[in-house]
Amino acid sequence: TQSTWGRKRNISIKMSDTETPSKSSSAPAYICPIANPLAGKKLSKRLLKLTKRAAKSKLVRRGVKEVVKAIRKNQKGLCIIAGDISPVDVITHLPILCEENDIPYIYVPSKEALGTAAVTKRPTSVVLITPGKSFDQQEAFDELLVEVKASMPSF
Repeated sequence: TQSTWGRKRNISIKMSDTETPSKSSSAPAYICPIANPLAGKKLSKRLLKLTKRAAKSKLVRRGVKEVVKAIRKNQKGLCIIAGDISPVDVITHLPILCEENDIPYIYVPSKEALGTAAVTKRPTSVVLITPGKSFDQQEAFDELLVEVKASMPSF
């Protein structure tokens, strides 16, 4: 029941036949229309695992502001963008910025998963992995970099 100026009215919402209640499904309900290239399940899992290892080594830039600042300072790496960001205007400039600076980028389906992988308590919209001399996962980084470059659109 909901109150409207002192009156009570009953509101019932019925689900259509095509809708099914979701019970913690792994696929997010919303993927923004610019999320191209979107990583598949296997590639997404490997990217998030690499992000977690890089975060422990302090080689990750988290968030739009920090990533843009790092890209403008000519730091190179791999940019991972969440595909379920709303409003999408928050991240629309990132792919263009990455292309101008020759930084490969890819979208992953969930900002919650990206935030967890980046060792933060909050969902994260974008992460830039900048490998340094002390990065012990350089082989995995190079392998994923090749895969991401192959999946990037060419213009």
